[in-house]
Amino acid sequence: MAEMKIHQAPTCKGIRWQVTLLFLFSWFCHSVSLQLHYTIVEELRKNSVIANIATDLGLDVKDLMPRRFRIVSRVSEKYFSVNLVNGNVYVKERIDREKICKATAICILTFDAVVENPLNVFSVKIEIQDINDNPPMFFHDTITLEIIESTTPGTHLVLQNAEDPDIGINAVQTYKLSDNSYFALNEKTSSDGSKIPELVLIKSLDRETQTIHELILTAFDGGNPVKTGTAIIRVIVTDVNDNMPVFTEELYKVSISENTPINSTVLAVNATDDDEGTNAQISYSFSKTSENSLHTSMFSIHTINGEIRTKSNLDFEISENFEISVQAKDGGGYVAHCKVLIHIIDENDNAPEISITSLSSPILENSTLGTVIALVEVHDQDSGENGEVDCQIMGSVPFQLVSSTSRYYRIISSSVLDREKVSWYNITILANDRGSPQMHSRKVIRLDISDVNDNPPLFLKSTYVAYLPENNIPGASIYKIQASDLDLGDNAKVIYSISNSNTEDFPVSSFFSINIETGVLYSQRSFDYEQHKVFQMEIMARDGGSPTLTNNATLFIYITDQNDNAPKILYPPSESSVSAVFETVPFASEPGLLITKVVAVDADSGHNSLLSYHFVQISEQFPFNINEHTGEIRVLRAIQEKDILRHKAVVMVKDNGDPHLSVTVTLSLVIGDHFQQIVPKLNNQFSDGEPPSKMQMYLVISLALISLLFILTVVLVILSKCKEPKPPSDFGAISKNLYSQVDPMILSKFQNGTLTLPYSYNVCVALDSSESDFTLMKVNQNIPIDSLIDTDDSGFVSGDIKDTLSPSTSLQMMFDDIL
Repeated sequence: MAEMKIHQAPTCKGIRWQVTLLFLFSWFCHSVSLQLHYTIVEELRKNSVIANIATDLGLDVKDLMPRRFRIVSRVSEKYFSVNLVNGNVYVKERIDREKICKATAICILTFDAVVENPLNVFSVKIEIQDINDNPPMFFHDTITLEIIESTTPGTHLVLQNAEDPDIGINAVQTYKLSDNSYFALNEKTSSDGSKIPELVLIKSLDRETQTIHELILTAFDGGNPVKTGTAIIRVIVTDVNDNMPVFTEELYKVSISENTPINSTVLAVNATDDDEGTNAQISYSFSKTSENSLHTSMFSIHTINGEIRTKSNLDFEISENFEISVQAKDGGGYVAHCKVLIHIIDENDNAPEISITSLSSPILENSTLGTVIALVEVHDQDSGENGEVDCQIMGSVPFQLVSSTSRYYRIISSSVLDREKVSWYNITILANDRGSPQMHSRKVIRLDISDVNDNPPLFLKSTYVAYLPENNIPGASIYKIQASDLDLGDNAKVIYSISNSNTEDFPVSSFFSINIETGVLYSQRSFDYEQHKVFQMEIMARDGGSPTLTNNATLFIYITDQNDNAPKILYPPSESSVSAVFETVPFASEPGLLITKVVAVDADSGHNSLLSYHFVQISEQFPFNINEHTGEIRVLRAIQEKDILRHKAVVMVKDNGDPHLSVTVTLSLVIGDHFQQIVPKLNNQFSDGEPPSKMQMYLVISLALISLLFILTVVLVILSKCKEPKPPSDFGAISKNLYSQVDPMILSKFQNGTLTLPYSYNVCVALDSSESDFTLMKVNQNIPIDSLIDTDDSGFVSGDIKDTLSPSTSLQMMFDDIL
């Protein structure tokens, strides 16, 4: 302990202060307790400087505000304040020692000085010294005494003492009685050290001579300057009553519990009088003093038996002791006095009080272990074990209660916090005292956990698949991808983007765009299934925290096919220079015989590319049918002489899309075994329905064309003989595989819808028109025609059909002109 004297301060009017600094060093829970002791006098002016507490505590004045320096007290905060700019402690309100401590010898006000970062609690005691600011006062301005005339000189009459709220030397020190012939003043010291004035009779009284004697009693205190108080003593001389009441005890002491019920007997005082009759009849009452005026509301006394009872509920925390003056008065007017000391025994009737003097909420979820959450003060108004308190945190929470001093606890974090698991805590503090029965109280603190960007955005899946129909509208939304973030605020705000992955050497951003806030994907253009079938891209989700966290997901977009391509006919050629394709059918064809096959493809896929074949606008007697699925045209029934020799068939190829798309091709099917038979029959058939003039014209044109064709054929034969002499092939020796099935691998090479069949023929015409014939001289085998036409079910085709199919392709123009 070190003692330091602080010299006179300008605002203290020359009052010398003594400051005692008590350093108690302890390292319990990283806290240091420092105790300051100041001594001041009462009645200092408001804003008087007591001391510089910052200097005395060794604190930098600049740190007072950042460290939240403050004083904590239930009583002292009313009288003292601290200036956080200069660190001085000021008088906040007039201090009346008598009001605060009454007659207590040592009057001390205490408060705790609290600073944070780091947390420290300092205990400060300020002793209030008494000054002579109160004069002595008598409760009654006039003291009336009755004395019988037969009272012998030397008799002592106890007088009411003067009261002075001051203590020590400033209290009542002496009394003085005005000059008179009958009475003198004597001062008696009681057991508690107070002086009681006694009036001493020095000369016999004569009621007949003087009935009333008035004296002036003056009380002096020991202050500087001395203060006085006076009272008039009025002595009434009565008839003879020569014995005074006498109490069995001068001082009565009793202890009772603060839980004593109302109207309970505390004790009974007793006084006796040796007189007889009315002079021996004693009545009890409380002496009329300022102190008793307060106690009469708590206790009552029976005037006859002197029994003192409780009138109100007692409270140890309000008052621990009661000092009551009791007087006994006999019938002759003599009065005797005694004192009753009642001590109140404390009971455990107050639960502990929990208050939060400092709370840090919210705290970051990544706060380090041991972070101070709050400073808790615990107080119990009871005393002894009843006022000793134990604290704990209820439940399973990641916090710990650590004692700093006898009344202060710190709540610190004891494990890692995670806002995504628990965003706030209710910390329940339970305080139990050590009384019997035990009393407790609870305090619930809500602590919010603030977010830290410790969670990246999360997709529900690592891979997403979307389907987009082709021919879509550019700019339309096609898919929504979404990621969630467990954080809050900007830490959970997700921004989407497409990574720079390429598709077919083109950046994905040229095909798609994404809304950075909603994750909605938009198409930048219209897609064609036949060009692009699938896109792969990386979608990146980035949060708005610092540092930024990201996550990726793969998105596959499949373009689905739409029926936007009509079928294309590969065979027969649709871009032929002739008006229709010519096919010959022998008379002896049996039902089911394969005539030809329509071959078509569709650029679409799936159901949209499934093709079906149909005849359009045919008569009921039409002798052919077409396979709906393969396009094969076969003989439906046996051919008769009366049947029409030339049939025009329109074949429609239709896909399976919605809506259907189709294409048509026209075939000319001519019935005849040989070419020589076809022309006359056709002429006869047409002559039946045509005028003679037209028939003649047709014959002339036919002859001219035949002649021209004959000349050209002769020239071609001569030229071919000169270059490459080979024996002519028989007209009927065409390969039996002429009508074989078309190879699907070949069809893919003719996506433009055409199939070139480069065949060369030599034609021989006899002098006799009836013996004219066509002979295949040379066949270019670059692309075999038998690879485009399926055979019939038997695997071979009759020779007549072979003979008629090959020349029909080369002579298509001629037959169209003839017909």
